Amino acid sequence: MSKIYKTLESYIFLIFSCLILISHIVSAQEQSGRAYEFLNLSSTARITAAGGYAVPGLDGDLGMALFYPSLNSQKMASQLSLNFVDYFGDISYGTAAMNKSFEKAGNFALSVQYINYGIFTEADNLGNQLGEFTAGEYAISLGWGRNLTNRISIGSNLKTIFSNFEQYSSFGLAADVSVSYLDPERMIGTSLVIRNIGRQITKYNDGGQETLPFDIVFGVSKKLINAPLRFSMVAHNLHRFDLTYDDFITQETTFISNENQTISSRERFGEISDKILRHTVFGVEFTPTPNFTAGIGYNYRRRQEMKVDSRISTVGLSWGIGIKISHFRFHYGRANYHLAGAPNHFSVSTNLESLFFGPAPKPSI
Repeated sequence: MSKIYKTLESYIFLIFSCLILISHIVSAQEQSGRAYEFLNLSSTARITAAGGYAVPGLDGDLGMALFYPSLNSQKMASQLSLNFVDYFGDISYGTAAMNKSFEKAGNFALSVQYINYGIFTEADNLGNQLGEFTAGEYAISLGWGRNLTNRISIGSNLKTIFSNFEQYSSFGLAADVSVSYLDPERMIGTSLVIRNIGRQITKYNDGGQETLPFDIVFGVSKKLINAPLRFSMVAHNLHRFDLTYDDFITQETTFISNENQTISSRERFGEISDKILRHTVFGVEFTPTPNFTAGIGYNYRRRQEMKVDSRISTVGLSWGIGIKISHFRFHYGRANYHLAGAPNHFSVSTNLESLFFGPAPKPSI
């Protein structure tokens, strides 16, 4: 027991040390002008279906552990996850991850994430075409997690990031720290993660240094005991209350007419409620059997920022299904970002040990 407390104390010290070192960056951080935003893209189709943020669960999903490293457990030993997204235009991205567990050292997950922005035509200021170039970003992450007690676990990710846009490139380092509380008896899962703590090591040019997409996320899920339903709620960007942005066009057209008006208490309540809801993502998952899942999610912030007021649409909604066939589990997810389209997300995962060696023989009685 004393070893557990020593490990916990060391981990808490590490968390606070990281927070102190980057506190000056976080306090001045804005939602725009950040580098490596691709780190916030959904790593699996199941996460896409849930609204774009991972949900802590009890089923040993490696994709969720990439987001909350404290979910890394023995259940995920030898899991392999491959993911591909046909994004907007010629953009595509994907993730490949594998888990390995060790009895004493804990549970490790190695993942590679990339985004390919396609091929661009290079031209001078007169329009003369000079050739073509590509752009892409990549991240290699090593995750670790282990149990402190039967219900509490901790974990962290270490990331190396490389970004290249034609002749401009950048290199950065980042880390995630996470803690989870899982209660199998009541089928409740909760996780807190501090994401993308770090900085650029080399900059794109001689200008100022850009911040990373820092985020603090808390997720909770509850599976009904007598029904095949799991409800989830994720709160993101907890370090920054106001996620709205200034619409300068609207401000210029309404400034004169509103200069003598006062905001009523009802309007003020509506504004505060809107700011709170922009932090939330809600989801429901239907799991009638271990071999089939279907889920739907709602991202309120995405809805408010990407909707078109003149048309009724499903912007902000996402959905997906998963099915297990033999040793493989397939997932498909689709998220409605805008009227312009909804990307398709494909995932396939398997357990390499059971795939190649089969289940361990049961002892005879």
